[in-house]
Amino acid sequence: MKIRVGFGYDVHKLEEGRDFWLGGIKVRHTHGAVGHSDADVLIHVICDGLLGAANMRDIGYHFADTDPAYKGIDSKILLQRVMMLLRDAGYEVSNIDSTICLQQPKVNPHIPEMKTVLAKVMEIPEEDISIKATTTEKLGFVGKQEGVAAYATVLIQK
Repeated sequence: MKIRVGFGYDVHKLEEGRDFWLGGIKVRHTHGAVGHSDADVLIHVICDGLLGAANMRDIGYHFADTDPAYKGIDSKILLQRVMMLLRDAGYEVSNIDSTICLQQPKVNPHIPEMKTVLAKVMEIPEEDISIKATTTEKLGFVGKQEGVAAYATVLIQK
């Protein structure tokens, strides 16, 4: 059995009046993330972690932000495609550990629904997905509510 670890990191600017997609669900908030796709920062870091673990480059390589085909795309579709790439290469997900850095809104109430949605999209058990949330104690761009950041570490096996 071959075991590989991957890491993902992403940041998106927050802007008033935009939909806020996080972990595959729409979170009610006055601000939403800005990006070429739906700007779901959590899904993006999971994709990057998975692709990195499999030595398949990154999300931007596979789904370029200059390609109009991905303008406004639901990031769950990108995650499904990443899972197909992984499975085609003979890999399965062992587990995902992720952290969302966001001052507002509070993420913890949404974590169970995010896990359910992500598990369904990835076709893995919810127990294999960990989602944590933290603030930056009002420091930096996250603390000033100018942006959202996320991290993910993933373990895959062949």
